[in-house]
Amino acid sequence: MTKIGHLEDTDIDIAIDEGEAGERRATELATRLRMVAAQDPLLAQDLVEELIVALDRAMGGTIREHLDGPALGVADRVLEAPEQGR
Repeated sequence: MTKIGHLEDTDIDIAIDEGEAGERRATELATRLRMVAAQDPLLAQDLVEELIVALDRAMGGTIREHLDGPALGVADRVLEAPEQGR
């Protein structure tokens, strides 16, 4: 038996809808953030905070409506910070 190797989702060329494509991009982003966090937790925290600010701006200030639990607490803290206007 010949081993071909491990296939990733990105190795398979199939048509997917926009929702699935968005989920895949979000999963890839989360994976990359985890990798950064393993190497440099402070950098990862800065990236997450900047992402929250950018998403809130892009969503017209409504990001909090889409979050709950710890994520909402982080968003509240980040968006109330004086340097929010980064």
